[in-house]
Amino acid sequence: MTPGPGRRLIPAYLVTGGRSAPTGPALDRLAVLIRTDAALPPDTGSEHRRLCELLEPGALTVVECAAHLDLPVSATVFLVTDLVAAGRLHARPPIPSAGELDRSLVERLLVGLRSLH
Repeated sequence: MTPGPGRRLIPAYLVTGGRSAPTGPALDRLAVLIRTDAALPPDTGSEHRRLCELLEPGALTVVECAAHLDLPVSATVFLVTDLVAAGRLHARPPIPSAGELDRSLVERLLVGLRSLH
């Protein structure tokens, strides 16, 4: 059977190397990935190499990398944790969403701005 458009030649479960859990600490799917200057050894797997090449121009999140690589996020986490452990990538926690503003502070600010006129 030949793969059709959009079908992978290598099943996603093979990317994990048969492991059931990634090595290293838990990784958020919105973690920001940055490539280090460390060179890849010649025996680096093709999926690991593709991920590093994807990050050459800049930073992406784990989910964005998964979409570009056409892999499930869970399989991409395996690749990322391998590369972080090897010193090839840095994974930065996602930027937390802003908390709610204190309404009374905003109202006092508006009163102060209006008094300037």
